[in-house]
Amino acid sequence: MVASDMLHSNNNTHVPPPDHPVINPKNYDDLLTVVSAIRAQVDVPLEAEIGIICGSGLGVIGDQVENPIVIPYSKIPGFPVTNVPGHKGNLLFGTIAGKKVVCMQGRFHPYEHQMNTALCALPVRVMHQFGIKTMIVSNAAGGINKNFQYGDLMLIKDHIFLPGLAGHSPLIGLKDPRYGRLFTSLHDAYNKDLRNLAIAVANAKKMRLFEGVFVMSGGPQYESPAEVNMFKTVGADALGMSTCHEVIVARQCGITCLGFSLITNIANLNVENSVEVSHAEVLETAKEAGERASSFVCDIIANM
Repeated sequence: MVASDMLHSNNNTHVPPPDHPVINPKNYDDLLTVVSAIRAQVDVPLEAEIGIICGSGLGVIGDQVENPIVIPYSKIPGFPVTNVPGHKGNLLFGTIAGKKVVCMQGRFHPYEHQMNTALCALPVRVMHQFGIKTMIVSNAAGGINKNFQYGDLMLIKDHIFLPGLAGHSPLIGLKDPRYGRLFTSLHDAYNKDLRNLAIAVANAKKMRLFEGVFVMSGGPQYESPAEVNMFKTVGADALGMSTCHEVIVARQCGITCLGFSLITNIANLNVENSVEVSHAEVLETAKEAGERASSFVCDIIANM
């Protein structure tokens, strides 16, 4: 990636490369412009039935895509460049277990982009335009549940979207009816049938697998012990800085979702016990568990 691909203004607002049009993530016609720009870069039809979003350190999942067509984010109008370590920054088209997939190797975090959740969820709308009906989303998360160990996988059965509760919903300001229902229901946001399938796959593989509630904070700072205790009190099992805004947009598009968290660190609840958490630790745990998570996703897709 060249330096010109990482242009940012002083306040970290996304600035497109000179040869890219300015894209408004809340303008439906701009969405179609992005899709057309992607199609124009390849000489074969692009379509997919399953979308995949790889979390921190989990880009190895994308390495399972067969016969991949790789489009760097830097070549896609409206896509910021991923600046967080562990996110490769590619959109992949190909197959897994005979199913047509489109895979994001790396995501956009709202804390990188002034909490612009509409921008950070734009790739979900793009994948929808390519035909996806199902989305598998992964993240690296801190474990709150006392039963969790480093490297465990947790199926997300529900979420708490703190930025959304603070007014940062990706649906705010959408006026074009082509987007879908503004008042999107999040009941069964994480599809029960897909979760049951994932549990059956895990049992067959003799994997440790939990189900729980994921809470998304704004970041980028890690949570204080008092905040972790608050999350525990309201029923959260794992915490992170992504995923919820993507699932909300997917549900508005009518996409069925399956989500899971890789527990890469154990959140500290004791203010008297200082525990230093680093992103390097998160990436190291994700690297160690990445092959297992990748195999898990592939087996789920094979059984869909």
